[in-house]
Amino acid sequence: MLRPKRKVRIETERLTLRPPVHSDFRSWAALRQASVDFLTPWEPAWAADHLSRKAFTNRVYWAQRSISSGTAVPLFLIRRDDDVLLGAITLDNIRRGPAQAGTTGYWIGEPYARQGYMREAIGAVVHHAFQILDLSRIEAGCLPENTASRSLLEKCGYKYEGVAQSYLQINGRWRNHVLYANLRSDRRGKTDVG
Repeated sequence: MLRPKRKVRIETERLTLRPPVHSDFRSWAALRQASVDFLTPWEPAWAADHLSRKAFTNRVYWAQRSISSGTAVPLFLIRRDDDVLLGAITLDNIRRGPAQAGTTGYWIGEPYARQGYMREAIGAVVHHAFQILDLSRIEAGCLPENTASRSLLEKCGYKYEGVAQSYLQINGRWRNHVLYANLRSDRRGKTDVG
């Protein structure tokens, strides 16, 4: 049985968050290429065909399947003023049942960094995850030295939870990551006593 296609579109003050479409290829490839030095210290190594049309087409189909199956919500950040692609955010690894959790990952093109766009996008995705998808927990991880990402997560309500050893291969090496989580009903550090 085929599930009906789920439409996901989130509007914020300055952004439209929507899944990638085939016509995004040129702007996506250009932004990734222009930001390669900015992004590669923080990301898994790019495949040889990372910026190819075929790889992007596979990404679009993966996004469609993931949204339909409810396992992920991959979204592009589009600035509403001029329809420019700024980056992407994905709510991935959505787990149902007792966990009701997912993991956020994101990137932004170097020209658009530190202008509040990703903070706006994360806030909108967190709201969507809690209010629309009924998740209870959203996780994120980043390299310990990525102070910009750590600060961003903390400003968006994520709290530090610990370190995962050899968590992901980043730029060709297994790297530790600091782990953060955002809880719908955050009781950490709170008690009913007095």
